[in-house]
Amino acid sequence: MQQFTSTRIAPTPSGFLHLGNAYSFALTAALAKRSGAQILLRIDDLDRKRVKSEYLADIFDTLSYLEIPWDTGPRDYHEYEATFSQVHRMALYEDALRQLRAKGVVFACDCSRTTLLNGHPQGVYTGACKTKRLSLDTPGCSWRIDTAAAALPEYMQYFVVRKKDGFPAYQLASLVDDTHFGIDLVVRGSDLWESTQAQTYLAEVLGYPAFRDATFCHHPLLTANGQEKLSKSAGATSVRYFRRQGIAKEEIYQTIGRLLGLAYPVYGWQDLVPSIG
Repeated sequence: MQQFTSTRIAPTPSGFLHLGNAYSFALTAALAKRSGAQILLRIDDLDRKRVKSEYLADIFDTLSYLEIPWDTGPRDYHEYEATFSQVHRMALYEDALRQLRAKGVVFACDCSRTTLLNGHPQGVYTGACKTKRLSLDTPGCSWRIDTAAAALPEYMQYFVVRKKDGFPAYQLASLVDDTHFGIDLVVRGSDLWESTQAQTYLAEVLGYPAFRDATFCHHPLLTANGQEKLSKSAGATSVRYFRRQGIAKEEIYQTIGRLLGLAYPVYGWQDLVPSIG
């Protein structure tokens, strides 16, 4: 297997982690072990309205319960809050936003969710504010990047890089973090393929060749009943629920294996046989 320097586990503290999250983290650990990569724990917490202390505690509890290792990053809630929260890297995100502004590739957008739905049945943004030429300093406006010349999926056209609250959007913050920490192996669910395309485009604009050259592993998603994607709102699939039911970690891994349809037993993250692709 190809050798890598660093990968990351990047949970969002917006709900209790479910089996799909556990699978992604376990697969990351398996890939790291086989490729020699160090694992960074990076908590994506810029959606401040949804961050709750119990969700943050659940991240550490889940990783500990499933014995998923990491090499760098916070070891507990207090270290996360003091040093590793994304708020401590705001200067990096703001510098990237200044670069985009200086390049003239972003525009202000004052569209609400209702406006987007009125303009497109699925709420896809079609560039309505591009010709308005609103000041980027207009209160309550997001910043979108002009992707007219980019071959991006429909839902990623003119994606947001700064939210209406002034905080950097996920696509920009994730890219800046991965570049800052030297991540050369990114493990993600297949549902984030479009995000990878958007971030790769943004990396080209900002001049981040290391991200463009990174390897991306988009794994299949775990689904309930073979159809419905698992979500943090589905309490019965949360690792916290299994823990409270006294279910051993080996049984959780076996459940993940069954949901994946694997032909071999899985009792821990070490038993996963991942492939890069």
